[in-house]
Amino acid sequence: MPEIIEIKNITKEFKVLNRREGLKGSLKDLFSRDYKIVRAVDNVSLSIGQGEIVGYLGPNGAGKSTTIKMMTGVLEPTSGEILVDGNIPYRNRTKNAQNIGVVFGQRSQLWWALPLVESFKILKDIYRIPDENYNGMIELYRSLVDIDPLLHKPVRQMSLGQRTLSDILAAFLHDPKIVFLDEPTIGLDVSMKAKIRTLIHALNKEKKTTVILTTHDMGDVDALCHRIIIIDKGKMLYDNDIEHLKGFFGSYRTLKIRVGEDPEKQAEKIRAELPEFSVSADDEWISVLVDEEKAKVIDVLGQLQKTHNIRDMQLEEISTEEVIKKIYEEGVQ
Repeated sequence: MPEIIEIKNITKEFKVLNRREGLKGSLKDLFSRDYKIVRAVDNVSLSIGQGEIVGYLGPNGAGKSTTIKMMTGVLEPTSGEILVDGNIPYRNRTKNAQNIGVVFGQRSQLWWALPLVESFKILKDIYRIPDENYNGMIELYRSLVDIDPLLHKPVRQMSLGQRTLSDILAAFLHDPKIVFLDEPTIGLDVSMKAKIRTLIHALNKEKKTTVILTTHDMGDVDALCHRIIIIDKGKMLYDNDIEHLKGFFGSYRTLKIRVGEDPEKQAEKIRAELPEFSVSADDEWISVLVDEEKAKVIDVLGQLQKTHNIRDMQLEEISTEEVIKKIYEEGVQ
């Protein structure tokens, strides 16, 4: 497939003032030249093909948003080369803006007091969308989601889920080649998350739109992304498909037990008993991540049975969430 985004050795540095404490320190900072250089993105190279859905992942402060701002033309790289659909984004911001759509979680691009259809009409004029194309997109939206009840509803009266859904529809309205989705399902309930994931997948399939997804929700990644890119502290750690990533951790299993009492309280005890293992808890289950190259699951279970009243147990392959967590902690060797 043809490459629509090409990034070669880009670096982005910011000059940050070394601030002092207190009122006197704040006054001195007004005239200070004591700066440090912070490298937010450090020598990142990647290419993305037309029609891909790519998960761009990393912890807070990893450099994800900075990279996306360079792709959208908001920021200029300190060094390196970047091409988006053949354009240098920061030099051709207007042309680049015509080819991209952007959704930031909980930051609406719609007009707050206007019905959704009026926002769509304004965007139609801004992007100079021909009538035939506009009407075709509205009909496509009708075939994918129940959009009619929203069209004449003011954005300020919408729920968070309805507004997010509408923002995604707005981002695809001018048929861009690339859409950037930043935490699109943050704060939404399970039902609305599923609806939005289905919508994104359908629009990608129908329009062959390249989608760059940043999220902390591994449900989004599992549902939408065949390929993931992981960045941390400005450096790229991983760029490949999810199954290949799980291959690095093929010896890991998740032992899930149900003890009946307060799971979080019991999990704290297990962490003290098994300090070398990763232990987490939800409302019902306690999960213990076991590397079978170092310890057998049956031995870990036997040890837990000596100190806990285990009522039920399950054994699962390592989840995408656990894989990402371990990469943040240890990297990919």
